[in-house]
Amino acid sequence: MKLQKTKHSFSTRITKTVLTLAMSGFTIISCGGSDDPAPTPPPVDVIAADASTIDFSNEQQTIRGFGAATAFRLESPLNNSDMDLLFGNNQGQIGLSILRIRVASDDVPAERAVELNHALAAKARGAIIVASPWSPPARMKTNNSLIKGSLKTSSYAEYATYLNDFSKYMKANNAPLYAISMQNEPDIVVDYESCDWTAAQIMDFLKNNAATINDTKLIAAESFNFNRNISDPFLNDAAAAANVSIVGGHIYGSGLDDYPLAKSKGKEVWMTEHLVLETTWDAVLGTAKEIHDCMATANFNAYIWWYGKRYYGPVGDDGIVTKRGYVMSNYTKFIRPGYIRVGATKNPKSSVFVSAYKGDGKTIIVAINTGNDITNQQFAFKNTTVTSVTPYVTSQTLNLVKQANVNVNASIGAFSYSLPAKSVTTFVSN
Repeated sequence: MKLQKTKHSFSTRITKTVLTLAMSGFTIISCGGSDDPAPTPPPVDVIAADASTIDFSNEQQTIRGFGAATAFRLESPLNNSDMDLLFGNNQGQIGLSILRIRVASDDVPAERAVELNHALAAKARGAIIVASPWSPPARMKTNNSLIKGSLKTSSYAEYATYLNDFSKYMKANNAPLYAISMQNEPDIVVDYESCDWTAAQIMDFLKNNAATINDTKLIAAESFNFNRNISDPFLNDAAAAANVSIVGGHIYGSGLDDYPLAKSKGKEVWMTEHLVLETTWDAVLGTAKEIHDCMATANFNAYIWWYGKRYYGPVGDDGIVTKRGYVMSNYTKFIRPGYIRVGATKNPKSSVFVSAYKGDGKTIIVAINTGNDITNQQFAFKNTTVTSVTPYVTSQTLNLVKQANVNVNASIGAFSYSLPAKSVTTFVSN
């Protein structure tokens, strides 16, 4: 190779050295300088390789809602302010849409009244009501106790009538149930109000007695860790499956997986209870990621937290919305019952997790940044047209704070946004 000789002999020698190194296989990294060309800026009107693409036509599950429980709040029932914060959807309110109550024994009318009052308050704020029994009445059990023991086989028919009668009681008192469960956590032995069931017993009850429960939808069987060995048998039996509308379960330790068998049988799948005691920001952000996983990975139709009012819940014991409450609000306030989850690139970057929904003519995107740094993320729309979005950010220092509108680049149908470190951002289309 022949070099052009110039008056800058020193520069020429450097150029020769660089070329010699390059021809020998070395990679040359520029350190900058007045003679270096300006770096080429990235093209503006292109979809980035790591964009999250929101495909409006790729419809997934229908979202029934997000909720919390008020079960066993007998000595400290929630007041109107608590219910406003939990189930209202105005400024500063969380916007939950499902209340989970306890099927209180007909032996104790005062306990039923507490559950009814909570249900009435939630219904007045637009929520639906589901009920779970922790135990059948003691008289129906093998040990004559509300704690441990099993349902007597001879009491199966009576128990089915008992559950149906509870639904009728709620309806007669202007708080109709959306659904009732046959049992809370039948597959774990505990020292509080409970009832132990085997998979065979559940199957027997559902197949031969559950048709009596016809006043509302039936949830089965709320395994504490969504154990498929509990629910697969009744789903694979046509007679038993016909009596079940919703497969419910909890995610203590496991269960955050898709359930194609339930979907193939036409059943919705609900996550009906979980809690985390830790209240650090990392733990709270973990709840956002958990909701993402429930919706976008497990394809659940509903997500229900344990206690609505508790120091680890969405409203604290002091009656103030917690950080966990604000994180939940990034979903609950904007993704309303009946909305449909649509396809989205779920994990476009290692620290970014995205899910998207549509309803009421709007597109909702929830993006979680679990990383320690601000991350610029592009979002692209497919099979729909969006002109601008409004971001709402919850971070360690922000509580669902509305940000300035972001315009969508019409030529490519995409926008970019700098997601704050360790944050949840909800984008609402305009």
